[in-house]
Amino acid sequence: MGTARAVFRLFLLAILTVVVVGTQTLLLPFYRGKYSYLMPIFWQWGTCKIFGVEVIVRSAPVKGRQIIYVSNHLSYLDIPALGSVVMGSFVARGDMSRWPLIGYMGKMQQTVYISRERQDAAAGKEAIEKVLRDGNSLMIFAEGTSSDGSKVLPFKSSLFSLALENPTGKPLPVQPITISLLEVNGKSAVTTEIRDQYAWHRDMTLPPHIWQFARFRRGAKVAITFHPVREAAGYSDRKALCNDCYNDVAGGLMLPEQLLALAA
Repeated sequence: MGTARAVFRLFLLAILTVVVVGTQTLLLPFYRGKYSYLMPIFWQWGTCKIFGVEVIVRSAPVKGRQIIYVSNHLSYLDIPALGSVVMGSFVARGDMSRWPLIGYMGKMQQTVYISRERQDAAAGKEAIEKVLRDGNSLMIFAEGTSSDGSKVLPFKSSLFSLALENPTGKPLPVQPITISLLEVNGKSAVTTEIRDQYAWHRDMTLPPHIWQFARFRRGAKVAITFHPVREAAGYSDRKALCNDCYNDVAGGLMLPEQLLALAA
Protein backbone atom coordinates (compact mmCIF):
# COMPACT_ATOMS: atom_id res chain seq x y z
CA MET A 1 0.00 0.00 0.00
CA GLY A 2 2.83 2.35 0.85
CA THR A 3 4.43 1.80 -2.57
CA ALA A 4 1.19 2.53 -4.42
CA ARG A 5 0.69 5.66 -2.30
CA ALA A 6 4.18 6.91 -3.10
CA VAL A 7 3.76 6.30 -6.84
CA PHE A 8 0.42 8.11 -6.87
CA ARG A 9 1.83 11.09 -4.98
CA LEU A 10 4.78 11.40 -7.33
CA PHE A 11 2.41 11.17 -10.29
CA LEU A 12 0.31 14.04 -8.90
CA LEU A 13 3.47 16.04 -8.22
CA ALA A 14 4.54 15.55 -11.83
CA ILE A 15 1.21 16.90 -13.13
CA LEU A 16 1.36 19.88 -10.77
CA THR A 17 4.94 20.59 -11.81
CA VAL A 18 4.14 20.54 -15.53
CA VAL A 19 1.35 23.10 -15.03
CA VAL A 20 3.47 25.45 -12.90
CA VAL A 21 6.64 25.15 -14.97
CA GLY A 22 4.72 25.81 -18.17
CA THR A 23 3.17 28.95 -16.76
CA GLN A 24 6.37 30.26 -15.19
CA THR A 25 8.42 29.60 -18.31
CA LEU A 26 6.12 31.91 -20.26
CA LEU A 27 5.94 34.56 -17.51
CA LEU A 28 9.47 35.03 -16.15
CA PRO A 29 11.14 36.37 -19.30
CA PHE A 30 8.75 39.34 -19.15
CA TYR A 31 7.89 39.87 -15.47
CA ARG A 32 9.64 39.15 -12.14
CA GLY A 33 7.60 41.27 -9.74
CA LYS A 34 5.68 40.03 -6.71
CA TYR A 35 2.88 38.42 -8.73
CA SER A 36 5.42 36.14 -10.40
CA TYR A 37 5.48 34.23 -7.09
CA LEU A 38 1.80 33.22 -7.26
CA MET A 39 2.31 30.06 -9.30
CA PRO A 40 5.29 28.92 -7.18
CA ILE A 41 3.20 29.46 -4.04
CA PHE A 42 0.51 27.32 -5.65
CA TRP A 43 3.14 24.63 -6.34
CA GLN A 44 4.39 24.77 -2.72
CA TRP A 45 0.85 24.58 -1.36
CA GLY A 46 -0.02 21.72 -3.72
CA THR A 47 3.13 19.82 -2.78
CA CYS A 48 2.22 20.05 0.91
CA LYS A 49 -1.26 18.73 0.16
CA ILE A 50 0.04 15.88 -2.00
CA PHE A 51 2.59 14.69 0.58
CA GLY A 52 0.41 15.33 3.62
CA VAL A 53 2.51 18.10 5.16
CA GLU A 54 0.23 20.05 7.48
CA VAL A 55 1.45 23.57 8.21
CA ILE A 56 0.30 25.25 11.43
CA VAL A 57 0.98 29.00 11.28
CA ARG A 58 1.57 30.72 14.61
CA SER A 59 1.33 34.52 14.59
CA ALA A 60 1.57 35.98 11.07
CA PRO A 61 4.13 36.79 8.40
CA VAL A 62 4.69 40.41 7.49
CA LYS A 63 3.26 41.16 4.06
CA GLY A 64 2.92 44.27 1.96
CA ARG A 65 6.52 45.41 2.45
CA GLN A 66 9.92 44.21 1.33
CA ILE A 67 11.45 42.07 4.04
CA ILE A 68 14.05 39.40 4.76
CA TYR A 69 12.64 36.26 6.39
CA VAL A 70 15.19 34.31 8.46
CA SER A 71 14.50 30.75 9.56
CA ASN A 72 16.03 27.55 10.93
CA HIS A 73 16.16 24.57 8.57
CA LEU A 74 15.34 20.86 8.90
CA SER A 75 14.54 19.46 5.47
CA TYR A 76 13.86 20.05 1.79
CA LEU A 77 10.23 19.80 2.91
CA ASP A 78 10.67 23.12 4.73
CA ILE A 79 10.69 24.78 1.31
CA PRO A 80 7.10 23.93 0.35
CA ALA A 81 5.98 24.34 3.98
CA LEU A 82 7.38 27.86 4.29
CA GLY A 83 6.95 28.78 0.63
CA SER A 84 3.22 28.06 0.81
CA VAL A 85 2.63 30.87 3.32
CA VAL A 86 5.16 33.60 2.42
CA MET A 87 6.09 35.29 -0.84
CA GLY A 88 9.71 35.78 -1.88
CA SER A 89 12.91 34.22 -3.20
CA PHE A 90 14.81 31.59 -1.26
CA VAL A 91 18.60 31.80 -0.93
CA ALA A 92 20.16 28.35 -1.31
CA ARG A 93 23.48 26.57 -1.81
CA GLY A 94 24.78 26.61 -5.36
CA ASP A 95 24.91 22.82 -5.72
CA MET A 96 21.14 22.61 -5.12
CA SER A 97 20.57 24.14 -8.55
CA ARG A 98 21.65 20.79 -10.01
CA TRP A 99 19.28 18.66 -7.94
CA PRO A 100 16.61 16.84 -9.99
CA LEU A 101 13.25 18.65 -9.90
CA ILE A 102 14.03 20.62 -6.72
CA GLY A 103 16.76 22.63 -8.42
CA TYR A 104 14.64 23.43 -11.44
CA MET A 105 11.58 24.33 -9.39
CA GLY A 106 13.78 26.59 -7.32
CA LYS A 107 14.70 28.50 -10.45
CA MET A 108 11.01 28.86 -11.27
CA GLN A 109 10.54 30.52 -7.86
CA GLN A 110 13.54 32.76 -8.56
CA THR A 111 15.67 31.08 -5.91
CA VAL A 112 19.11 32.66 -5.60
CA TYR A 113 21.75 29.92 -5.69
CA ILE A 114 24.99 30.94 -3.96
CA SER A 115 28.18 29.03 -4.69
CA ARG A 116 30.74 28.70 -1.91
CA GLU A 117 33.57 29.02 -4.42
CA ARG A 118 35.47 32.29 -4.15
CA GLN A 119 35.41 32.88 -7.91
CA ASP A 120 31.58 32.80 -7.91
CA ALA A 121 31.10 35.30 -5.07
CA ALA A 122 30.52 38.29 -7.35
CA ALA A 123 27.86 36.47 -9.38
CA GLY A 124 26.04 35.42 -6.21
CA LYS A 125 26.09 38.95 -4.84
CA GLU A 126 24.70 40.33 -8.10
CA ALA A 127 21.89 37.72 -8.15
CA ILE A 128 20.79 38.70 -4.63
CA GLU A 129 20.97 42.39 -5.41
CA LYS A 130 18.79 41.91 -8.48
CA VAL A 131 16.04 40.32 -6.37
CA LEU A 132 16.23 43.22 -3.92
CA ARG A 133 16.31 45.86 -6.66
CA ASP A 134 13.14 44.32 -8.09
CA GLY A 135 11.47 45.03 -4.73
CA ASN A 136 11.08 41.37 -3.79
CA SER A 137 11.63 39.72 -0.41
CA LEU A 138 14.21 37.08 0.53
CA MET A 139 13.87 33.89 2.57
CA ILE A 140 17.09 32.71 4.21
CA PHE A 141 17.92 29.56 6.19
CA ALA A 142 20.48 31.27 8.39
CA GLU A 143 22.16 28.15 9.80
CA GLY A 144 23.70 27.50 6.40
CA THR A 145 22.77 23.81 6.67
CA SER A 146 19.98 21.61 8.03
CA SER A 147 19.56 19.76 11.33
CA ASP A 148 17.16 17.27 12.91
CA GLY A 149 15.28 20.20 14.46
CA SER A 150 16.02 19.32 18.08
CA LYS A 151 18.02 22.55 18.37
CA VAL A 152 18.88 25.62 16.30
CA LEU A 153 22.44 25.66 14.97
CA PRO A 154 24.51 28.89 15.05
CA PHE A 155 23.53 31.45 12.41
CA LYS A 156 25.89 32.74 9.75
CA SER A 157 26.20 36.42 10.63
CA SER A 158 27.47 37.34 7.13
CA LEU A 159 23.95 36.77 5.77
CA PHE A 160 22.63 39.63 7.89
CA SER A 161 24.71 42.16 5.98
CA LEU A 162 21.94 41.89 3.35
CA ALA A 163 19.61 43.71 5.73
CA LEU A 164 22.10 46.50 6.48
CA GLU A 165 23.81 46.94 3.12
CA ASN A 166 21.71 46.42 0.01
CA PRO A 167 20.90 48.13 -3.31
CA THR A 168 17.61 49.53 -2.01
CA GLY A 169 19.64 52.20 -0.22
CA LYS A 170 17.99 51.65 3.16
CA PRO A 171 18.10 48.92 5.84
CA LEU A 172 15.55 46.15 5.35
CA PRO A 173 13.44 44.71 8.17
CA VAL A 174 14.05 41.12 9.23
CA GLN A 175 11.37 38.72 10.46
CA PRO A 176 12.71 35.68 12.37
CA ILE A 177 10.85 32.40 11.82
CA THR A 178 10.95 29.14 13.77
CA ILE A 179 10.09 25.84 12.09
CA SER A 180 9.18 23.18 14.66
CA LEU A 181 8.54 19.55 13.71
CA LEU A 182 5.51 18.25 15.60
CA GLU A 183 4.58 14.89 14.06
CA VAL A 184 5.71 12.46 11.40
CA ASN A 185 3.27 9.84 10.10
CA GLY A 186 1.01 10.41 13.11
CA LYS A 187 3.79 10.01 15.70
CA SER A 188 4.97 12.84 17.94
CA ALA A 189 8.48 13.94 16.88
CA VAL A 190 10.14 13.16 20.21
CA THR A 191 12.94 10.81 19.10
CA THR A 192 15.79 11.11 16.62
CA GLU A 193 14.43 8.17 14.64
CA ILE A 194 11.05 9.84 14.11
CA ARG A 195 12.55 13.25 13.40
CA ASP A 196 14.89 11.85 10.76
CA GLN A 197 11.90 10.64 8.77
CA TYR A 198 11.21 14.32 8.00
CA ALA A 199 14.59 15.98 8.59
CA TRP A 200 17.17 15.66 5.82
CA HIS A 201 20.64 16.37 7.15
CA ARG A 202 24.15 15.04 7.68
CA ASP A 203 25.03 12.57 4.89
CA MET A 204 21.50 11.37 4.04
CA THR A 205 20.82 10.45 0.41
CA LEU A 206 17.97 12.45 -1.13
CA PRO A 207 15.99 10.04 -3.38
CA PRO A 208 15.55 7.26 -0.76
CA HIS A 209 14.50 9.84 1.82
CA ILE A 210 11.86 11.34 -0.50
CA TRP A 211 10.59 7.87 -1.43
CA GLN A 212 10.26 6.75 2.18
CA PHE A 213 8.41 9.92 3.17
CA ALA A 214 6.06 9.58 0.19
CA ARG A 215 5.08 6.11 1.47
CA PHE A 216 3.76 7.47 4.79
CA ARG A 217 -0.01 7.59 5.14
CA ARG A 218 -0.11 10.71 7.32
CA GLY A 219 2.86 12.79 6.17
CA ALA A 220 4.04 15.35 8.76
CA LYS A 221 2.87 18.26 10.86
CA VAL A 222 5.04 21.34 11.29
CA ALA A 223 4.50 24.60 13.16
CA ILE A 224 5.82 27.82 11.63
CA THR A 225 6.13 30.62 14.18
CA PHE A 226 6.55 34.18 12.92
CA HIS A 227 8.28 36.40 15.46
CA PRO A 228 8.07 40.21 15.71
CA VAL A 229 10.04 42.08 13.07
CA ARG A 230 13.58 43.23 13.82
CA GLU A 231 14.11 46.63 12.21
CA ALA A 232 17.63 46.58 10.77
CA ALA A 233 17.64 50.39 10.87
CA GLY A 234 18.11 50.09 14.62
CA TYR A 235 21.35 48.13 14.26
CA SER A 236 24.82 49.27 13.25
CA ASP A 237 26.36 45.80 13.53
CA ARG A 238 25.26 42.67 11.63
CA LYS A 239 26.43 40.39 14.44
CA ALA A 240 24.11 42.06 16.94
CA LEU A 241 21.19 41.68 14.52
CA CYS A 242 22.18 38.06 13.92
CA ASN A 243 22.31 37.29 17.66
CA ASP A 244 18.90 38.82 18.35
CA CYS A 245 17.31 36.92 15.47
CA TYR A 246 18.97 33.69 16.60
CA ASN A 247 17.58 34.11 20.11
CA ASP A 248 14.09 34.69 18.66
CA VAL A 249 14.26 31.57 16.51
CA ALA A 250 15.83 29.33 19.17
CA GLY A 251 13.39 30.59 21.79
CA GLY A 252 10.42 29.64 19.63
CA LEU A 253 11.52 26.05 18.95
CA MET A 254 9.22 23.37 20.32
CA LEU A 255 11.47 20.78 21.94
CA PRO A 256 10.76 17.03 22.33
CA GLU A 257 9.82 17.38 26.00
CA GLN A 258 7.26 20.06 25.09
CA LEU A 259 5.78 17.77 22.46
CA LEU A 260 5.47 15.00 25.02
CA ALA A 261 3.60 17.37 27.34
CA LEU A 262 1.20 18.28 24.50
CA ALA A 263 0.58 14.61 23.70
CA ALA A 264 -0.07 13.73 27.37
